Amino acid sequence: MADNARAKRLADLIREVVAKKLQRGIKDPRLGSHVTITDTRVTGDLREATVFYTVYGDDQQRAEAAAGLESAKGVLRSAVGAAAGVKFTPTLTFMADALPDTAKTIEDLLDKARAKDAEVREVSAGAAFAGDADPYKKPDDEPDDDTDGDETDGDAAK
Repeated sequence: MADNARAKRLADLIREVVAKKLQRGIKDPRLGSHVTITDTRVTGDLREATVFYTVYGDDQQRAEAAAGLESAKGVLRSAVGAAAGVKFTPTLTFMADALPDTAKTIEDLLDKARAKDAEVREVSAGAAFAGDADPYKKPDDEPDDDTDGDETDGDAAK
């Protein structure tokens, strides 16, 4: 088993090599400039690498890009092997990154929350408190009968 630092370095190298090769070396029209490599993960034994990518475009362009990446997998693996100089070149698996979809879902939920907050703010704009403005009890301002200064205490009368 390789250590995590070595797997991380190899993953970073694979990400860079695949991105450069897609940008300059692959002539497939399905892999135009709308494919972005977002992340790469390598297993602990350095045998398999998962490359995450995003595609700028609609569902048809995403499907075409996935097919283009599958067909270019051998060329990309050869480029990684030449650049890495490891004993065994990891097999590449391409997966569409769910991060943009997740970010879109979160943005939609935040927009709904902002709209709900604005609605609550509008409803509460003219509202008044249910009770007094100051709901806390305060001691009376009048002095007690025992503290008025004369000596007619309950004890003195006995």
